[in-house]
Amino acid sequence: MVRSVNGNTVFRLALVGVAAASLAACASKPKPTYPTQTPPATQAQPPRTELPPAQPGVSQQPMGALPGSTQDFVVNVGDRVYFDTDSHDVREDAKPLLDAQSSWLRRYGSVAVRIEGNADERGTREYNLALGARRANSVRDYLVSHGVTADRISTISFGKEQPLDAGSGEESWQKNRNARTAIVSGAR
Repeated sequence: MVRSVNGNTVFRLALVGVAAASLAACASKPKPTYPTQTPPATQAQPPRTELPPAQPGVSQQPMGALPGSTQDFVVNVGDRVYFDTDSHDVREDAKPLLDAQSSWLRRYGSVAVRIEGNADERGTREYNLALGARRANSVRDYLVSHGVTADRISTISFGKEQPLDAGSGEESWQKNRNARTAIVSGAR
């Protein structure tokens, strides 16, 4: 005996299938984390200042980062924090680095910075530009709340346009979900 299936039954079965697929797609997976750069220990060693052996005609300049320079900021403090997927919330592991950034920026009051928000390749260009802007503003707000004057900080979003890692996979995406603090003026 052949049973006829009406359109209403097919629609209901399709609806149940879509609901099941949606629930499976929303299943919780542990979020991988990409470590944020960590600032140096509070008892950090001073930068090396030994001079190389004297050579005729060669300038004698100390080695190591000049305090207050862009290199000092990048090497001794760190310029980049990372975010979770689809999030602009400052992660707990980013706070020590941002604390070190705010301390450095308060010490060198003439330095102006630009916070550059970035996203991974997934999602539309518009979505990622908006997410990058929210990430940059989160870092800006954190620095301002820790004593850096707002007029020294600008923000920009690059969205997915300037990836750190051109790969396509979770490891690459983790690196590309970041905000970079770039010195734009006032450094030595």
